[in-house]
Order: sequence, then structure tokens, then C-alpha cells
Amino acid sequence: MPKVVKFGGSSLADANQFRKVADIIKADKHRKLVIPSAPGKRFGADVKVTDMLYGCYEAVCAGCDSVKEFMPIAARYNGIISDLGLHLNLDKEYQTIIDNFNKKSGVDYAASRGEYLNGIILANFLGFKFVDAAQVIFFNTDGSFDAELSDATLSLKLKGIKNAVIPGFYGSMPDGRIKTFSRGGSDFTGAVVARAVNAVVYENWTDVSGVLVADPRIVNNPKVIDSLSYRELRELSYMGATVLHEDAIFPVRRAGIPINIKNTNEPCAAGTMIVPETADLPDPAHIITGIAGKKNFAAITLEKDEMNSEIGFFRRILTLLETEKISFEHIPTGIDTMTLVISNENLAKSPKLVEKIEKVAKPNHIEVEDDIALIAVVGRGMRHKRGTATRVFAALSHANINIRIIDQGSSELNIIVGVHEEDFENAVKVIYDMFILSAKG
Repeated sequence: MPKVVKFGGSSLADANQFRKVADIIKADKHRKLVIPSAPGKRFGADVKVTDMLYGCYEAVCAGCDSVKEFMPIAARYNGIISDLGLHLNLDKEYQTIIDNFNKKSGVDYAASRGEYLNGIILANFLGFKFVDAAQVIFFNTDGSFDAELSDATLSLKLKGIKNAVIPGFYGSMPDGRIKTFSRGGSDFTGAVVARAVNAVVYENWTDVSGVLVADPRIVNNPKVIDSLSYRELRELSYMGATVLHEDAIFPVRRAGIPINIKNTNEPCAAGTMIVPETADLPDPAHIITGIAGKKNFAAITLEKDEMNSEIGFFRRILTLLETEKISFEHIPTGIDTMTLVISNENLAKSPKLVEKIEKVAKPNHIEVEDDIALIAVVGRGMRHKRGTATRVFAALSHANINIRIIDQGSSELNIIVGVHEEDFENAVKVIYDMFILSAKG
């Protein structure tokens, strides 16, 4: 069975990175299907090609000269082609893109051209067949991903192809218009391809040697997680861990295909292996698997006497949220209290939400805090170890960090705490110190 390999933007940022990618692919004959992202940053102050395309399209729509605006993007790709010594000319592709920009073909079309052009170059460099994702990845008329049609089309298209490059991040609508996934969507494309060909493994190559226990921007040199389950990764990804697009788990999970997160710049490193079931994993090295978190949440706390015995109270709140098209993160409750944790972005969609909650719920008191950060402590090892929550609270207490919200899932796979945003980074550090650096971790 083949391996599907996806390479992120940093892995394909310039010609030197292309050579590393080619060496990785050639080192294993089973790496037959390649999913490339658009070129990422070559250095700190550089601009990703996707962002260049967004800017170019916006400028063209504002009336700027399309040829002039597209020139830096063409120069970026031409530089890669020249450095690789390829006999490849993309002038016709550039002109088509410029023409479509002038026709205002849409932001999704503009953003997708980064992967499209990079896929053509990589396929040429490897000697693989180029398969345009618009021909094999499909969306429904409402913009949702059409898994059934994509799976069937990919299976048929790739059946007779030995090696192929399929650009990530985009597909097509029923009317032929280009549609993109959210940022990081190349991960999802790779997972969809892996499922369609029943890959033995889905390798996701990036610029880190696996999933890290904590954000390296907060914790200095955090440890790499050797292995974890899909459920653990889902929890970490949703709460801010950015190595893998959170939706990329679903296609391969259903097919039982493992994911291996690898580092293009350190190909010999084992990386992180992600498997479908906890039973497939060795005992964890630490009680917790990882720590992740996000800022910009609001906590709306309601207090009402005998709330727990009032029939229909929760239903009225949830119906209101549905009517306002607002999703919530968590709803921790007490006997006479209830807290709605909602992202500030969602809360902004309904400026009078608090007034409407007061109207339908008639609480004795309602309070709003909009500087909340959520931190998830995730790990399969917590199920069998007493006192995990106590250690989390103790670590935060010793650091004089006030806990505003506590929520633990029934699966005992995670503990979520809410703290004030100003305490977020320090809270992550002290939890990491408690569980990973301590002798008992």
C-alpha cells in the first residue's frame, strides 16, 4: 500500500527545500502520492505566497495594474524553477491567473493558485504526474466538503497512476468555481487522499520534529510527544496546537490510517505517531500528553435560585444561542449557577446577546468577563492516575493564578481551566513544569 506524504509551506519555501523534499520521497519507494502547500516563509520577515496572492487579488479588485501586482509572485516561482535547473515555463499559467484576477474570479481562486503552481513545479522536479485538485476534490453547493464524491473520484483517478502530485488546500464547487478549505487545509487534502487510496500511513512533513507537549513560543524547548491517539490530537488541535489542521483527523481516523508528523529538516527524527485507538499506544511517559490553549473568550455567568429544578431552563438558553447562530465552547454548571464560555468573535455576532439571555432566563444576577483564556490539559494517562486535577490546581495556585472556570470531560481525557488572559502564558509554563519537568511527571 502507498504512503501519502504532505509537505507544508516551510518545507517548500525555496529550491533548497525542494531538494530536501525530493530526497525524502526518493528514500522510500512507497511515498507515491505527494500533497504540496504553497511556498511559505524563507526567513522571518518574508511573506508567504498565499498572503502575496491575497494582497495581489485585493489590489487588482481595487483597480491596480494586475500584471505589475502579480510580478513578485511570478518572480518567486521563477526563482525556484531557475534554482532547480528545470526546463519549465509557467508564463501561460501566470497569464491565466492574471486574466481571472481581472475577471474577479474570487478570493478562493486567488488563494488556491499558490498550491496549484507549486504542485506543477514539484511534479516536474520529481517526474510525477500532476493531478489538479479541482478535478478530484469536491464541495457541495452549500460549500461543505463532498466526501463521498471526492473519495470515489480520487480512488478511480489514482488507481492507474504510479506516482502523483495533488495540490492541497482547494477543490471545486458543482459549478466549477474554486473553493478552498480553511487555512492549513492542505493537511485535510492529504488525509482525504490517504483515505481514498487506503494508505498504509499518512506522513505530514513540517518544520518541527513532531507534536510538542506545549507551545514553544511559551515553553522553552518543550518535549516532543512520541505517540498519541486521534482523540488526544483532536483535543489539542481544537485548543490551539497548530501542527495539524484539526479536521484532518476525521478522514484517516474512519479508515484506521495512522498519521506520522515528521520534520523536513530532520528527516531521520522519529517524529510523532498518531494512531486511531488508545489501545494501540504504549504507556505514556507522563501523566499528561500535552497542553494547549487559546485566548479571546468571554464568560457569561448566570445565577438564579433553584435553577437546577426549573424545567426547560437550559433548553431556553440553548435555543437562544441556536437562533442567534452562536456556538459555545463549554457550559460548566452548579446548582444555581451556569457559565457560558463563548469566543469573543462569536459574541460579537450578537451585540445584545446578554440582554436576550436576561429576557429568556430571568436570572437573579448575570456577569460578563471578556478577558478569558482557556487551557486544556490532555492525556490518556489521566484516567488511571489520581490527583491529576489537584496537581493542576496546585500548580496554578502556587503561581498566584486565579482559576475562573473548571471543566472536565466525562471521558477523563482532558481538564480545561479558564484563567485571565494576562495569566495565560505563565499558567501554561507552571502546568508544564508540574507534569513534565517534575520527578513525578
